[in-house]
Amino acid sequence: MTTEIYIISGFLGAGKTTLIQKLLKEAFMNHKVALIENDFGEISVDAALLKSGGIEVKEINSGCICCSLSGDFVKALKELLSRFHPDKIVIEPSGVGKLSDIMKACSDPLIQPHAKVMAKITVADVKRCKMYLDNFGEFFEDQIQHADVILLSRTENLPDKVDNARKLLKSLNTQAVIFSKPWNRITASEILFPAQEYHTHSAHRDLIHMCNCGQHGQEHDCDHNHGAEDIFDTVTIRTNQIFSMEDLKARVSNMERIAQGTILRAKGIVRGTNGYINLQYLPGDIRMTNCATGGDMLCIIGRNLNRQELVCLFNGK
Repeated sequence: MTTEIYIISGFLGAGKTTLIQKLLKEAFMNHKVALIENDFGEISVDAALLKSGGIEVKEINSGCICCSLSGDFVKALKELLSRFHPDKIVIEPSGVGKLSDIMKACSDPLIQPHAKVMAKITVADVKRCKMYLDNFGEFFEDQIQHADVILLSRTENLPDKVDNARKLLKSLNTQAVIFSKPWNRITASEILFPAQEYHTHSAHRDLIHMCNCGQHGQEHDCDHNHGAEDIFDTVTIRTNQIFSMEDLKARVSNMERIAQGTILRAKGIVRGTNGYINLQYLPGDIRMTNCATGGDMLCIIGRNLNRQELVCLFNGK
C-alpha cells in the first residue's frame, strides 16, 4: 500500500502546528499517522506538543530541509516508511524552509515507490503576509507558489485585512484554492479534498515549475540562492527557572523592546508556578497558555541576534 504524504508549510508562526492538530483530530484519527518535524534550531517545541497526542514523531533539527539536510530528510522518511508502515505521513517543514525543497526530496527514487504526496498546504498569516513577502520574499513566495491549498490564519481577528491578503496570495499562485474563513468554520475534508484534486491534475505542472525555478538544471540543485542558515539566526535557551505568567510576559516584552537585531519568532515550554507554560511569540503578539507537556526550552529566530543578551534575559534574575 502506498503511504500518503501531506506537507503543511507556512512562514514563522503562521499556525502550522494548529492546522496539523485539526487534521489529526478531524480527518486522520482512525489512521496510522507519523509526523516528520523539521524545526530551525536545536530543539523542536512543536514536536514536543504533538508527541503528547501519541503521534509517532521524527525530528530533524538544526537546519532546514535543503541541500545540507536533504539526505537526512530522505533517510528519516525512508526509516519511517520501513519501520512503521504508516497510512499517512505529515511533514511540517521549518517556518523558514522552502516548500520546493520538500517536494524535491519526496520525489527521491528511494521514496517514490512507497509514498505519494497527496497535498501541499501552506498557512499564511493574514496580518503579516505582506510584510513577509516584502522582507523575506525568497522563502515566503516559494511556500505560496508551490501550494495546492492556502489557508489564511487569524482572519476572525482581522477581517479588514482578508481581501488584500487574498489578492496578494492570488497574484503569487493563481491555481491554489484559498480559504479565508475562520478555521472553526472549515472542515478538514474541505481542506484536503481540493488539495488532492489539484494534485491529481497538476503533477506535471509541479514538475515543470520546479525545473523552471532553477534555470540550469543540476547547477540549481547545488545553489539554492540562499538557505535559511544564510539569512536567519536561531538561539536556543535552556532554563530551569520557574516563571509566573507575569514575569515571563515582562521578559518577552523586554526582549521585544531592547534586544539587538530583529526577532521574528519565539516559542518554548518552560516551568511555571502552576505547571508548565507554552509561550508563542510573534512581533506584537505574546501568547501564553498552561501546558500539560513538560519542558525547559525556548527557541528564538530572527536576524542579527545577540545570543548572550537573550540568554541573560531569560536566565537572569
